[in-house]
Amino acid sequence: MIYPVSNLKHCFAYRKNIKLQASTLNSERYAVTDNRYTSTDKTYLHNTTVSAQNQMFITNIQNKISFKGYQGDKQPLKKLFWICTGRNEIYEDDWTKLHIKKVNNKKWINAHPAEILRRTPEQTIQSLCTITKPEKCYPHIPSYIPSPDFGDKWGRNANYIEINPRAIAKYDGEKISEGLLNTMKLITAIPPSSNSFANCIILSQLYPAFDNDGRKHSSSLYCTDIQKGISKTLTSENLFGKMGSDEQVKAFNDMAHLLGFKTGFRLPLSSGQLKLNGKDFDWKLHEKQFIDACVYAINLGFDCIYFDSAKHITDKNHYCGSGDLPNKEQMAYMLFSIRAKSGRNDLSFVGEKCYDSAQYKEMGFTAGTDWGKADYFESVLWESKKQACSREYAAGPEVSNDNDCGEYKFKTRLNRLHNCLFAHENINNKLPSYMQMHDIFPLSPYTNTHELMLNAKQMKGSDAWTECERHYDGIFDTGTKANFYRNNVYNIFEEAIKTFG
Repeated sequence: MIYPVSNLKHCFAYRKNIKLQASTLNSERYAVTDNRYTSTDKTYLHNTTVSAQNQMFITNIQNKISFKGYQGDKQPLKKLFWICTGRNEIYEDDWTKLHIKKVNNKKWINAHPAEILRRTPEQTIQSLCTITKPEKCYPHIPSYIPSPDFGDKWGRNANYIEINPRAIAKYDGEKISEGLLNTMKLITAIPPSSNSFANCIILSQLYPAFDNDGRKHSSSLYCTDIQKGISKTLTSENLFGKMGSDEQVKAFNDMAHLLGFKTGFRLPLSSGQLKLNGKDFDWKLHEKQFIDACVYAINLGFDCIYFDSAKHITDKNHYCGSGDLPNKEQMAYMLFSIRAKSGRNDLSFVGEKCYDSAQYKEMGFTAGTDWGKADYFESVLWESKKQACSREYAAGPEVSNDNDCGEYKFKTRLNRLHNCLFAHENINNKLPSYMQMHDIFPLSPYTNTHELMLNAKQMKGSDAWTECERHYDGIFDTGTKANFYRNNVYNIFEEAIKTFG
């Protein structure tokens, strides 16, 4: 396995006698965690009854095996479909056929996000299989779903699309849940990339917030409690005892990969914004635990980690975080260790607000998110030429970020998106780009993405029957102009697919 020389230099400066071995993904079946079942390529036989005593034992085992690698089912997406339907056969979905958009060999759904979120997990998986099925074949979930191959350096040119699972989760009474299932529904309507560069879905949250996780009064997503399991906001209570939280995450990643997406998640670096299983975090004491939390997530199928406040490791100007940050040598060591321990040299490490500087490449970052907005084609083109010599790291433009107050005009967003995808002379020199969910699916006017990160916000946009449906109608813009905008976004991605293959 080969690692960037600049990254290794700083690793060994930090750990002179380091001895690291890449660990392989532990994908052995864990019968106690996943209840009793047998799986083959085609069949699931699942006993969904769990005694109270056995459920307690399952919970204890799950707590004990946390952060020791993925121990769940090898085919979690098939398992999810079985749990939802009680059958193995997958049928083509007529609704999907009516809403499908096809460009070359790429397909996605063209429908309003509120309508998509109303669909059941069964319908979502059948949509997935209808979109991805080979010609003259029945729809099915493949037995093996690898991450799409864009090469080891894919992150240097990728488009990063951040989705806040809490914003689109199921709101029911005081509980917020099923953020993963709803994200799985939504990504069927996000255009895949061309064959020349990747689209990467970034989850704003993976691990629990500090307080009231999974509740309406949950605290900021900028603060994360690692080694405390997966956030309850993401998982489904209906799957408890049938499917572990790790398997639900793995099922999400498998689905995204099958659709052609890379995946990642946001993770803060400021010590005051981190906790270790409910206790204060200290970079001098808890470096290994942080590495373990990253490796655990990678073993669940993620391809990327978006590090909040990474710019301020070396640039302390305008630092708004809380607490200490790792130093440059420490960050280099950690990124090297994550790659080595996960056995993956194709990971992308994105540094928030990191700019065009060799020091970020030396630490092992793949992409930075800021040198300016993408309002001017010539400006993005100039930056693409300027950074063309760097094949391991580049800083790219934004359509918008997590501090968007929602006031940008649709015309401005469309122009930025076009410039992000097309402002280069050579596809190999395309810069990484960054956008939010609402750059594809407009949120209600003047919805502030920073506020959604800080606080759970339930919306009521209609008189729909259920609480969660009223929220779906309220969180997204249902106006005619928003639908017209979404179709224009699709047209820009369509043009990129046709242009770059």
